[in-house]
Amino acid sequence: MRRENQSTVFEFLLLGLPIRPEHQNVFFTMFLAMYLTTVLGNLLIILLIRLDPHLHTPMYFFLSHLAFSDISLSSITVPKMLMNIQAQQHSISYKGCISQMYFFILFVCLDNFLLAAMAYDRYVAICHPLHYITVMREELCVCLVAGSWFFGCVHALLHTLLLIQLSFCASNTVPNFYCDLTALLKLSCSDISLNKLVIFTEGGLLFILPLSSIMGSYILIGRTALKAPSTKRFIKTFSTCGSHLLVVSLYYGTLAGEYFFSSFHNSSDKDIVASVIYTVVTPLLNPFIYSLRNSDIKQALEIVVTKINCFN
Repeated sequence: MRRENQSTVFEFLLLGLPIRPEHQNVFFTMFLAMYLTTVLGNLLIILLIRLDPHLHTPMYFFLSHLAFSDISLSSITVPKMLMNIQAQQHSISYKGCISQMYFFILFVCLDNFLLAAMAYDRYVAICHPLHYITVMREELCVCLVAGSWFFGCVHALLHTLLLIQLSFCASNTVPNFYCDLTALLKLSCSDISLNKLVIFTEGGLLFILPLSSIMGSYILIGRTALKAPSTKRFIKTFSTCGSHLLVVSLYYGTLAGEYFFSSFHNSSDKDIVASVIYTVVTPLLNPFIYSLRNSDIKQALEIVVTKINCFN
C-alpha cells in the first residue's frame, strides 16, 4: 500500500474489561492483589534460587527465567489495566501500543520455550536419572535459554514489522485491556492476509513445537511412573505432572482460543477472559505450581528466614 493511502494514528483507546461502574473498586482491588502476589512471589523465587547454592541446578535455572518472564508479562499489561479501571481516559499512544504488543509477544513466546525446556529437564531427570548430569550440562541449559530469548525476539519483531506497515481507518478502539495483535489487526483497513498467514504458519509452528515437546515429555514421564514399583513415588510423580499440565492446559488453551480459533472480524468477551487467564492467572499460578509446593524451595526459604532472624 502506498504511503499516501495510509492514515496516521497517534493513539489507541483501550476498551478495557467489561466491568460495571459499581464493581470497579472490587475488581481493582482483586487484580491489584493478584498482580502484587505475582510480582512478589516470582521475585522471591528468583532471590532464593540465586542465594541458595543447592538450587543452582538446571530445573531452577529455567525456573528463574520463567519467573522473570512472568513478572515481565504481567507488568506489561496489568498496571495499565489497573489505571484504566480507575481512570476515565483509556488512551495509549501509537508508539506505546506497538511497544506493548512487541514485549507481550516476546514474553509469551519466551514462556512457551521455557515451559518446554523445563518439561524436557523433568523427562531426563525421571526417565534417565543416571545420565542426567551428562545430558543437562550447563552449556545446554544456557543454549536453551539463549535460544528461547532469540526466537522470542525474532518472533515479536516479525509481527511488529508487519503490523507497522498497515494503515488504520476510522476506529481506533481496541476491544481489550492491552494492545493485542489480533485486536489491532481487526482495526486495520489494509490487507491483513499476510499477517494472518504468518500467525497461522510461523506463529503456529512456534506454538506447536514447544507444546509437542511438553506433551511428549510428560507422556514419557507418565509411562515411566507407571512402571515404578513404589506407589508413593508414582503418586508424587503424578501429582507434580498433573499440576504442571494444569498450568500448561490453561496457558496453551487460552492462547489457542485467542490467536488461532478467534475470528478476525468479531470480538467477544471470551477473548478478554482468555487474555486475563494467560496474563494474570497463569503467572500467578506458576510460583505455587512449580516451586512453592517444592520442598527444596521451602527449605531454602527457611534458611534465608533463619539468617535474617540471626542478623536481627
